[in-house]
Amino acid sequence: MSGIPASGEIGLEVIASGGSRRFVRITESPFFIGRGGDTGKHLQLSDPRISRQCAAIVSEDGRWHLEDCGQRHGIFVNGQKIKRRVLNDGDVITFGVEDFYELIFRSSSADTSIPDILDRIEHITATDAGSGGLHKLNLLLEATTLLHSRLPLESVLGTMLDHAITVTDADRGLLLEADASGSLRVRLARRKGGRHLPPEDVAPSQTALRAALEQQASVITEDVAQAEADLQLAQSIVAQRLRAVVVIPLYAMARSSSEESEGHSKRGHFLGVVYLDSRRPAAFSKLDRRILDALGTEAASILDNARLVERERERQRMEQEIGIARDIQQALLPRGFRDFPHLAVTGINLPCLTVGGDYFDVFPVSDDRTAFLIADVSGKGLGAALLTTMLQGALSGMTIGADPATVFNHINRFLCEHAEVGRYATVFFGILDRGGHLEFINAGHPSPFLLRRGEVAEPFTEGSYPVGLVPGAEYVTARLKLQPEDTLVLFSDGVTEAMDPSEQMFGVPRFRDVLAGQHDAPLGHLQKSVLESVESFTRGAGQADDITLLLVRYRAAAAS
Repeated sequence: MSGIPASGEIGLEVIASGGSRRFVRITESPFFIGRGGDTGKHLQLSDPRISRQCAAIVSEDGRWHLEDCGQRHGIFVNGQKIKRRVLNDGDVITFGVEDFYELIFRSSSADTSIPDILDRIEHITATDAGSGGLHKLNLLLEATTLLHSRLPLESVLGTMLDHAITVTDADRGLLLEADASGSLRVRLARRKGGRHLPPEDVAPSQTALRAALEQQASVITEDVAQAEADLQLAQSIVAQRLRAVVVIPLYAMARSSSEESEGHSKRGHFLGVVYLDSRRPAAFSKLDRRILDALGTEAASILDNARLVERERERQRMEQEIGIARDIQQALLPRGFRDFPHLAVTGINLPCLTVGGDYFDVFPVSDDRTAFLIADVSGKGLGAALLTTMLQGALSGMTIGADPATVFNHINRFLCEHAEVGRYATVFFGILDRGGHLEFINAGHPSPFLLRRGEVAEPFTEGSYPVGLVPGAEYVTARLKLQPEDTLVLFSDGVTEAMDPSEQMFGVPRFRDVLAGQHDAPLGHLQKSVLESVESFTRGAGQADDITLLLVRYRAAAAS
């Protein structure tokens, strides 16, 4: 395994089709990209159109290489299809699929800014350097080092402002950050001498800010008295008796060729502004201006990276909360099915996301009657998981003797009256007694299969609407007499709608063929046969729905 270069932070900015972003560090080589566990938990992209292990990033001789490992639609870097290619900072990786993820390779480090610093130093005149310039150069190098350190962000940005105030001999400095709409808010305010200023007590010149944003360039006014009339007469400048103003817009570096084609060869989206002012005229030398430009570039870099870090922390927090929801949801599913006197049962739930919208349950209603059910909530993810938990709690009320039809009618009214929930559920619910009498409600769920003497039947096609879909729906129970060794196969549509790489569905006929002749097979073996058949059919293609099975067998011993 190749090591990661010690300097800098290497990673991928992951942009989803909806526009959400997160940053994933590349911690080892090779670093795999794909769908499912085959990526080794490096970077997993949840979409059925991507291969399980479609690409790898490999470190060789101090360079990072991207390799195509078998993505069906190809791997592209900056729009060009590749098999293997060296990655540079800002390269955009795509997968030949519209409306899909976009990855941006990030390899910024403290070392990469040194050539820029040396280039700035090279253009500084000896006169500038001899008149305090060396001290100011030292401030620039200190600020650059701090900006790439692991100190707290506010401390780093505060030091950057202090250095800028020292270089310009300003009275105060502000860092204004742009929100999603582009509006500016004061994130940090400092006074000469490294003293903190309450952000709410500062009033930067809006005229100077507007001028910098309109020009998309720094506004450096050494003496307001010599400036244009609109700046001289600006209300905040007159009220605060300001004589020198500096405004430096901060822009992220362009990360894609599309940004360059729009005329921003080195400029990305707007991040914010560094603002400095003074009540005394300033005498900015050529060196001061270059140092300010350098500090502005470095401040933009750290502010942009800080946003990525904040988004990554938020993503990790959400993952942690979703993980808790997953643990709760899985804990509510039956585990180690108890031995009922008149039936045998087994089941499994495989969510396509961390949490799912399917669930099943088995519980005794009385000594001689046992309830079982399977449900499929519309949609996926956390919202569907919350509704499954609510349904499970409501339906478990039947253990105290509630009538099934009454409970279903109540749940339907509740969900329909709370239309903002925006979800409904298909449910098959049954109660089987010791004599083989099955009382059931089918609320829009796919008909379970009935295995009887080698035949596969679908006797439960009739029923009502899903709960939460039609306000006036009425639910009534139906009845069926089971014979000894009859087996019911309950399933969610994630089984029949499982797709292979060519997007063909598993389907009901193929499912029936798997079940045919297995009426007397042990339930565990029967469940395994179904899951293996689905897995063999899909051949590793990602699935868009949960897969849930519940198998119930009426025991002959009970009838005798």
